[in-house]
Amino acid sequence: MKNIKMYVLSTFIAVFAIAVLLANSVHSQAPTEAPAGFDNLTNGMISQAQFDADLLTFEERDDIAKGLGPCYNAQACSECHQNPVTGGISQITELRAGHFDGFNFINHPGGSLINDRATNAEIQERILGGNEVRTFRTSLNTLGDGFIEAIDSNTIVAISNSQPASMRGQVITVPVNEAGNALRTARFGWKNQHASLLSFSGDAYLNEIGITNRLNLTENTSNGNSIAAFDPVPDTAPSGEDPANDIDAFAEFMRATKAPPRGPITADVNAGSSLFDAVGCNICHVRTITTAPAGTIINGGAFTVPAALGNKNIHPFSDFLLHNVGTGDGIVQNGGQSTRNKLRTPPLWGMRTRDRLMHDGETVNRNEAILRHAGEASGVVSNYNTLSTTQKSQLIAFLNSL
Repeated sequence: MKNIKMYVLSTFIAVFAIAVLLANSVHSQAPTEAPAGFDNLTNGMISQAQFDADLLTFEERDDIAKGLGPCYNAQACSECHQNPVTGGISQITELRAGHFDGFNFINHPGGSLINDRATNAEIQERILGGNEVRTFRTSLNTLGDGFIEAIDSNTIVAISNSQPASMRGQVITVPVNEAGNALRTARFGWKNQHASLLSFSGDAYLNEIGITNRLNLTENTSNGNSIAAFDPVPDTAPSGEDPANDIDAFAEFMRATKAPPRGPITADVNAGSSLFDAVGCNICHVRTITTAPAGTIINGGAFTVPAALGNKNIHPFSDFLLHNVGTGDGIVQNGGQSTRNKLRTPPLWGMRTRDRLMHDGETVNRNEAILRHAGEASGVVSNYNTLSTTQKSQLIAFLNSL
């Protein structure tokens, strides 16, 4: 009996050792490139059939019978995310407003987001007097966002720590709604409002389309006033006006999209790429980030990084940190009053699909977008200004290849 026990024990130890070796081998494997393409094909996280079904849900237009509004900005996710394929950027903007009292930003009544549409003219939102802080925010690309979600929080913190003190991006943590509001390092939205694509989906479904869901059961107001009399669909638990839990399909679709691909690479593009680094653009617009290994548990335990997203090299050209580059919109959402004039570094991948630049879309060419940078980016702009006309054209050629 003793020999049997010893045999069982030694076998267990051997199996455990092999498992550890295999795990270490998997984690030590060289990262591979994330798939890229504007082709409406899955990145491999889910089947193409499931991807197509999720895409249709992402494109589905909601109406009043489904809970649309009563105050809203769009009828479908794809209204704001559709260039050149569903999930990409668009020319759509949203409007935000509030008041700055000299010390603190104060939200407009009902919140800083001013919805552009309403199901009834009686509840149309508009900016009220005394709210002199106004800004537009362009919609963002969501293609490849699954890879961004899969970045280890420590990686983002390490990027911040590696930056010069005068340009060090601010790390903030935000609640992951589906994980009981557990905190995680933020990475999505112009103000780094979210760390999870499911949290982002629930927030957008409520605030942009006006549909309550299991993560957001309370309907918005119209300039702070109740709109219950104009809302025929009940917001009852557990899923509000989203009984099919469409927010899960939205998140799954974004997680399964490929990264934006590069355009043609020419000699000028290669020269511009070197200049991009030489002047210092890459300090904030970080070229390459490796996602966490497959099997890593993220989002407060609510999601496990799958093989399709894990240990991938991505090229978002962003550090996913908050910076003051002189273009801040004056709005506070997360991170406190110190973030009033800070914005998340926008990822530049897919930039060749954009004709309206910066957070408000008010800059319409690459040279002017670069020159609009100030604050923490002043030194980089000074370096750019020392380039010859030819070199500036090459750097812009590089941007137009992203």
